[in-house]
Amino acid sequence: MAVGMSSPRPARTAAVRAAAEEPAGPAAGPDGLAGGLDPDDLPDGLVVADERGHVICFNTAAARITATSRADAIGRPLDAVLPLEDLKGKRWWPLTDPYGGLATRNGQPERNLLLPGGREVLVSARYVREHPTGPVRRVVVCLRGTEARRRTERSHAELIATVAHELRSPLTSVKGFTATLLAKWERFTDDQKRLMLETVDADAGRVTRLIAELLDISRIDSGRLELRRQPVDISAAVARHIQALITGGQAAERFLVRTRGPLPDLWADPDKVDQVLGNLLENAVRHGEGTVTIEIAPAAAPGGCDEMGTAVTVSDEGPGIPEESMSRVFTRFWRGSKRGGTGLGLYIVKGIVEAHGGTITVDRGPRGGAEFRFILPVAMPACLV
Repeated sequence: MAVGMSSPRPARTAAVRAAAEEPAGPAAGPDGLAGGLDPDDLPDGLVVADERGHVICFNTAAARITATSRADAIGRPLDAVLPLEDLKGKRWWPLTDPYGGLATRNGQPERNLLLPGGREVLVSARYVREHPTGPVRRVVVCLRGTEARRRTERSHAELIATVAHELRSPLTSVKGFTATLLAKWERFTDDQKRLMLETVDADAGRVTRLIAELLDISRIDSGRLELRRQPVDISAAVARHIQALITGGQAAERFLVRTRGPLPDLWADPDKVDQVLGNLLENAVRHGEGTVTIEIAPAAAPGGCDEMGTAVTVSDEGPGIPEESMSRVFTRFWRGSKRGGTGLGLYIVKGIVEAHGGTITVDRGPRGGAEFRFILPVAMPACLV
């Protein structure tokens, strides 16, 4: 009959286990559950059937997911309240048979099943017995909607599509130029060879950066982003990035740096701070217009404590970011314009800043362009305090 939890989430497990193991009796409430547990407090759908297979608990989330009212569910047979089918159209309860199946079974793992009308739900269950091979006294079914899983699957699909698209162009270029050079090396002048090899080098660098972005995303999503903290001179780091942009062809007068000090000592990962600064400055140059202003100043550290941190604000004079897009700036694949890019940079920037215990925000700048501001706490190692 029902379906069991193979690897349940800890919070949900505790609640469902309490519901499953609470004995029915005089102290039981209107849904057959005793003690202090309120099934309606659970975020997932909870359906409990007694030893006869009749529903004795049907919480609010279950009513929402199944579009069945509690009054229509309580007291009815479990297979009538939840007429589930697998993705092949086979009725689920006769296949699993919790009350009459193997006495060693204690549940069914979570899987996708269908409610009437083709609505997809994630279903898992536990069979409660008084002793390991005894008769089933209670079947506890957990229901979840598939929206979160679908969003994750769409995000993964978008990531794969983006990576495939971004890799195709540089790799096609690398393959084409190397094949041409190998086949017709003698026909080209030294200047032509140098131009082709410089193009190959630039495209290889582009692939390397994309792979680095993917590794960063993986570490941020899994909470495994490692920080190697050491003293960081944030003013020198900003000057270094501006000089690199000027060397790359930007006009020196386009950049204005304001430093309000004295700045507190900053302990952070210098490579990661460089990554944040490089991304924000490149965005301002590529997508913004006019003067790019960088302001460095002390600021209250995030978290409401009395410590000081360092705030860096990068603003431009371009068209800015539409108000309706502000909430999506730091999400994956958001692009402020059609001027290229993977749409992953600002997502990584936010992950790096937050890994340092800092915060980052976006707003409209004083001259109409975009304004990004991040604050990093001092984060001095305890052994040095």
